[in-house]
Amino acid sequence: MDERHRDVLIALIRQYVDSAEPVGSRVLAKRYFKRLSPATIRNVMADLEEMGYLAQPHTSAGRVPTDKAYRFYVDSFPRALPPTPRSAASRPSRPSAIDGFMERTSEQLSAATRMTGLLLAPPLRHTTISRVEIMPLEEDRALAVIVTDTGWVTARAISLDPPMPPDEARKAGRELTRRFRDRTVAEIVDMEASPVDPLDELHTRSRGITEQILALLRGRTLYISGAMNMLDHPEFWNLETTRELLRTFEQKERLADLMAGLAEGEGMQVTIGEENPYAEMRECTLITSTYLHRNQVLGILGVVGPRRLPYPDVIAVVNETARQVTEALSRVRQDLYLPS
Repeated sequence: MDERHRDVLIALIRQYVDSAEPVGSRVLAKRYFKRLSPATIRNVMADLEEMGYLAQPHTSAGRVPTDKAYRFYVDSFPRALPPTPRSAASRPSRPSAIDGFMERTSEQLSAATRMTGLLLAPPLRHTTISRVEIMPLEEDRALAVIVTDTGWVTARAISLDPPMPPDEARKAGRELTRRFRDRTVAEIVDMEASPVDPLDELHTRSRGITEQILALLRGRTLYISGAMNMLDHPEFWNLETTRELLRTFEQKERLADLMAGLAEGEGMQVTIGEENPYAEMRECTLITSTYLHRNQVLGILGVVGPRRLPYPDVIAVVNETARQVTEALSRVRQDLYLPS
């Protein structure tokens, strides 16, 4: 692609992002290329259409960008774009509770971009367990506390069924620590699926505790904010398209799987249109970035919007929010994360 084709393509994308209407050669000549005739621009647009970068929705209409065009556009500028005052997300304050902090962050992403904000809270699947403690609360309740090798603490109330004395509950925690220490969650889940000795005490007397611990290790929390913002974009004024997309937002496990898969590649990722694995999201772009704790990927956040979006601004917001979350979490040492 030569410079003229590149310039016309990027100008057309920017115009389409602003107007949401197919772009004609006269508009481009008037607004961006005063030294080029509409006929010259039409020839360039015809070349771009033949190359797969543009499409013409109707015979008499202008052109619109394809997924290939958006991919070219996104790859044409640096990912580490500084946020502008207009688009920057507000700086999160130190969280008093991690759960509330994560929820507020997804809300900030939605408010800053007027799209749907997503945040996948720290999944434990790929982390290494350092310690498990069972802290008795009352006869049939206890607090299960899991500490990872990064110092991240996860806690949840569990039931003791059958009820057991406090000393016995603590003993179960010590035995879980002995078995689980220095193993990843994936290894622990596989190990407990086929125990070496199904008749030992953890698989008889304390089986209820072990099953609840495994459920906690496997659990994930996905925060979604601003789903209805999608209705602000003309691409989603089609009732059936919007219904399918909102149904996807309700199916959190599928969306969490998608986010978890993206978290395996550290940093910023832009998934455009047909690149999305779910058919319901083929009209969308998903912009995500991982956030870190002690130089390890802890989770991922981002936004879902139409393919027609201001990519530099949204990428800047997502990048900056991920940086702020990483910075905020670096100040949290032994705060409790309570999965919802």
